Amino acid sequence: MFKIKHIDHLVLRVRDIEEMMDFYIKALGCTLEKTQEEIGLYQLRAGASLIDLVPIDGTLGRMGGAAPGAEGRNLDHFCLSIENFDANAIRAHLNAHGIDPGDLKSRYGADGQGPSYYLNDPEGNVVELKGPAEVA
Repeated sequence: MFKIKHIDHLVLRVRDIEEMMDFYIKALGCTLEKTQEEIGLYQLRAGASLIDLVPIDGTLGRMGGAAPGAEGRNLDHFCLSIENFDANAIRAHLNAHGIDPGDLKSRYGADGQGPSYYLNDPEGNVVELKGPAEVA
């Protein structure tokens, strides 16, 4: 048998690569790790994981069919665990980028119950920013 260590990467099919890279790099702090333009693959470092962006009009993107939309998204949401979670600082940073993270709520995740924000990327994918587990 095997044991899952962590999420290695996820792939989002996107309509506007520039806008999506700005969001994930500038607003969320990811870094561009690798680009494979010949197949349409942009790999962003998100802590120990990668978020891959694949334009829908590229070689890989065309393989997935129609573009994601309100009636058929790529996924429900994905969660990024945040180090040194400071709710006020995170809110201020996101607001400075024109992003409303909504209400801070306590939600359950891989590390337990803890604070989180839900926000939307420019193409409607829901991103959860999750803090550490609350001490009982």
